[in-house]
Amino acid sequence: MSVFTIFFCGTGSTKYDTLNNNYWNGELIATLASNMNNREFADWVVIDGPGSGNLQADELFTEPKGYGWTGTAFGKGWYENVQHAINLIKGKADWKRTKLTEAEYKRLKAAGLPIQDVQEPSSWLWRHYDYGDRKVTPQDLQEKIIKIFRKGGLIPTQVNLVGWSRGGVSCHMLANAMAGDPALRHIPVNIFAVDPVPGPLNFQLEKVALGKNVKEYVGFFARDERSKGFSCVIPKTDPATKVSIFPMAGRHATLVGNASLKGSDGPGSLTEAGQLVRHFAEVCLTRWGAPLNKKLGLSPAKVSALHQSIVMHEAAFTAMRKFTYTGLTEQNKDERKVSHGDKGTHFSSLTGKTFTPQPGLAASLVKGNEAYKDIH
Repeated sequence: MSVFTIFFCGTGSTKYDTLNNNYWNGELIATLASNMNNREFADWVVIDGPGSGNLQADELFTEPKGYGWTGTAFGKGWYENVQHAINLIKGKADWKRTKLTEAEYKRLKAAGLPIQDVQEPSSWLWRHYDYGDRKVTPQDLQEKIIKIFRKGGLIPTQVNLVGWSRGGVSCHMLANAMAGDPALRHIPVNIFAVDPVPGPLNFQLEKVALGKNVKEYVGFFARDERSKGFSCVIPKTDPATKVSIFPMAGRHATLVGNASLKGSDGPGSLTEAGQLVRHFAEVCLTRWGAPLNKKLGLSPAKVSALHQSIVMHEAAFTAMRKFTYTGLTEQNKDERKVSHGDKGTHFSSLTGKTFTPQPGLAASLVKGNEAYKDIH
């Protein structure tokens, strides 16, 4: 059995956010990926979020495009991220960065290697420099890693998806893309989503519903977020999918490690939510066959103590509701506005037999460790 785990960073986030000072112990998705205890590309990969600056453009298994501010505003680039992930699962790129960059060209030239001089047109009006071709592309190397080290054949037998924000929605999109691919639709998928937020105009079916290839869906949702345009989505699922959704105190970024009183940037002391979400991400990934180093390993007593601390600091968490990422707020029945599939509703309405445990987002945060018995 081979397990492949894909980590989707949120909007504007990258794999380097393990060192981002806005998070008390590293941003969750980047941190989980960096703690994987097996081989990158063969067993796992981390994919930067839309609007993050295309830092991985040279490494993508499909041709990247520069979307600039539309990546942040509307998620542009996430379809390329999904195709990149599909190609990684298959172990075969459909595009390769064959041209040298300026920095690579200068480094090779300085080393005295016999490479051609830079080619340039005569007119400065349309000048584009050609620094020559790479002999080996990043995609060539990664394909070779996958071929050599992925156990049991090129196609994995199970895929785990982990994502925050639009990265969480990217998990939905990838699962659906796999369901529509004859070569991948048989692969069981597990999803751990942290406050998946599609953003404006992004509630298409592939983002808000899941098929029968998803065997388990675990989601944590920020109870105290009120930013307009930050309605999170709880996907409609197949009746056979085990769906476990949990409310968590704090705002959108609180759940992935921001501890500030505003729930947006800077240091702070409200680490409880970030610790709990990270712990249960580690619990689920371990149960799904993804080996991790540096796990928090919270005891049941510690989980309950963190919940008790949340209850004690309830006023600080509810005060976050007056802060916003977008300058405007929104709510539904005095609660966070959410979507079940593409239908808007209020936070605590997501409850019932569809979910395991049944309280869903109406669950009390007083309960402690006992609330999570279904995902241990």
